Amino acid sequence: MYFVLSKVLWLLAGPTNLLALATLAGGLLGFTRFRRAGRALTVAGASLLLVIGLLPVGTFLILPLEQRFPAWRDDGQPFVGVIVLGGAPEPANSRGRGQLLMNEGAERLVAMADLARRYPEKPVVFTGGSGDLVDQDSTEAAVLEQHIGELGLAPGRITFERRSRNTYENALFTRDLVKPQGGQRWLLVTSAYHMPRSMGLFRAAGFDVVPFPVDYRTAGPGDIKMALAVGDGLKRFETATREWIGLAVERAAGHTRELFPG
Repeated sequence: MYFVLSKVLWLLAGPTNLLALATLAGGLLGFTRFRRAGRALTVAGASLLLVIGLLPVGTFLILPLEQRFPAWRDDGQPFVGVIVLGGAPEPANSRGRGQLLMNEGAERLVAMADLARRYPEKPVVFTGGSGDLVDQDSTEAAVLEQHIGELGLAPGRITFERRSRNTYENALFTRDLVKPQGGQRWLLVTSAYHMPRSMGLFRAAGFDVVPFPVDYRTAGPGDIKMALAVGDGLKRFETATREWIGLAVERAAGHTRELFPG
């Protein structure tokens, strides 16, 4: 139920979706006796979309998320294995094209392949089922396992957790799969902006994880340039707001112990 509600509510209440709907509603009201209110709503919605899309609003929102945990460096501290969160493979497109296709989160899989080769004695777990509200049969784990050779890895090198549909389930099902013992440390690989929420969920699930952030969407604190395309700015804004809302929802649901894990 939590999974379904989160998907439906985000579809209805995502900030850019709301602004687009407000702009459309304003245009429709222009054909009624409420045309003055409709005109105002259209101008407000369109203006906000342009401001968010062109100015570095999304950057200011995503930077605190990306800066929360530093990049991982091998300092000699022992770790047991590696956990890689799903979100990069595209199951439907990969199946249709007959090769491994990935989205912007591809660096998660690049890091997975690199760590699997650098530490051949360490177990590596990929956790990812299907986050699709309708198609639960095409899983990220299945398509990645089928095409694992494209990453230069041998069959069997990666352990796959196949049931999880979101980050909350990533933490629970991976814990049940590997059964971590007290004092064991695991590297957790995911996008930098997604790391605070992931760390909070894994800690609450009883995992002692060490952050391994990848897939940065900004160049760092000095990255305040305007977007060259409105769509790029809106996408970054959407990514950031999804995480901030996710942090609040996971805390309210009791899935994490901190609002902004660090």
